[in-house]
Amino acid sequence: MSTLKEGAPVVELKAQTPFGDLLPLKIGGMTVAACDMGQLTVLGAFDRAGLSEALEATHDLALPDPLRSTAKGDARCLWFGRDEVLLVGVAPGEALTKHAALVDVSDGWAVAELQGPGAEDVLARFAPVNLRAAAFKPGQTLRSQLRDMPASITRTETGFLLMVYRSMAATLVQELRRAMEAVASRR
Repeated sequence: MSTLKEGAPVVELKAQTPFGDLLPLKIGGMTVAACDMGQLTVLGAFDRAGLSEALEATHDLALPDPLRSTAKGDARCLWFGRDEVLLVGVAPGEALTKHAALVDVSDGWAVAELQGPGAEDVLARFAPVNLRAAAFKPGQTLRSQLRDMPASITRTETGFLLMVYRSMAATLVQELRRAMEAVASRR
């Protein structure tokens, strides 16, 4: 066991956001900024009808249909896969535990918002799904790949909410930078 020697420097640990100082990023009228979404809780439904009622009563949120999201104030609920939704921005009410398995994943995800003219073109370079406005409207959400990164993509009124595993944050910024530069060079 080691001990601190007198006069030895003490290391101060500081909490880091997933993106550190990599964001915000502005290129050609497009921006990517980190988003603090608050608490993120995966709700694994084992009683969908009961979960729907409890979510409505506790958070005034509707349980989203597949590929959809719901919102009320700062709280959101995103479809997150078969029998899973992501409760965003609020701590889950106790009533939800009767109808779903709850897992706090707040520290596991990096969340950024891509905005501006050309955002669709940027994502078209490395998302294998159609995210054009005609096919993917505000409030719609899906799980897909962004290049090789598993991601959740949600269209907002102003752009795209992109969620990747925290360990992929720097890679997401690198890929977005390349795609934004390429799209901006063609405008």
